[in-house]
Amino acid sequence: MSTSARTSTSPAPDRKLRRALAAGLALVVGGLAVIFWRAIQDSDWAEPVVHYIIFDGLPGTLKVSAAAVVGSALIGIVFGTLLTIKFLPLQGVIRLYIEVFRGLPILVTVFVVYFGLPSVSPGLEFGALTATSIALILWGSAQVAEATRGAVASIPREQHEAASALGFGWVGRHGFVILPQALRRLLPPFVSLLVNILQNSTLAQVIGGLEMLEAAERQNERVTAIPPIGLGEIKAFQIFGFVMLLFFLISFPLTRLAARLEKRLV
Repeated sequence: MSTSARTSTSPAPDRKLRRALAAGLALVVGGLAVIFWRAIQDSDWAEPVVHYIIFDGLPGTLKVSAAAVVGSALIGIVFGTLLTIKFLPLQGVIRLYIEVFRGLPILVTVFVVYFGLPSVSPGLEFGALTATSIALILWGSAQVAEATRGAVASIPREQHEAASALGFGWVGRHGFVILPQALRRLLPPFVSLLVNILQNSTLAQVIGGLEMLEAAERQNERVTAIPPIGLGEIKAFQIFGFVMLLFFLISFPLTRLAARLEKRLV
């Protein structure tokens, strides 16, 4: 057997191994989820805790994540496309935006939006979840803008020339020819960004926003409190373990989707 033949067939065992590991991990996590669920169902304290985390905390997490993903996509794709225009003032403004919000810790941006903007104008006062969404939009759009710039720049020059020969102007050329191809390449990093946004939504807890982590913290304090307010018992491992499991069950399929898309689309 030639070296080239051996090289061409070598990735197959790697794919099988990765699939086996992923299946094994899914089985382990699924088993732990079932065991954990049955354990908390047998406890009187667990039902209100789980109910509060899922029905009060989870909607906050999903709202922040959805707003941040949509805002990041809209702003980031526009900025990333405009960044390919060879106009230095425009490039300088967008590049400054990208470098500032990519370079700042997201928590600092959250504090600036939540505590800083109201001191500039009372009309810029936002709730905790809204402030977190804005901060994540600023950070996420900077990430999407840079990724979009790279995706647009990766489209061969011949595609631009062919679109121009068909009579498309800059807007038509990018809207109908360049961006559809660039967005295909942008999809894997965008799914990864979705996971990061979902996980960073927990920053709302720092400023009191009711999402899953804050809901778990409130329930942990309630259960730990002395009777009659609480049970006077420490159940932190079970409570935060449940939150950890929820985040994993949401994030893991998305990370696998991003890996699969990267192999197929890029």
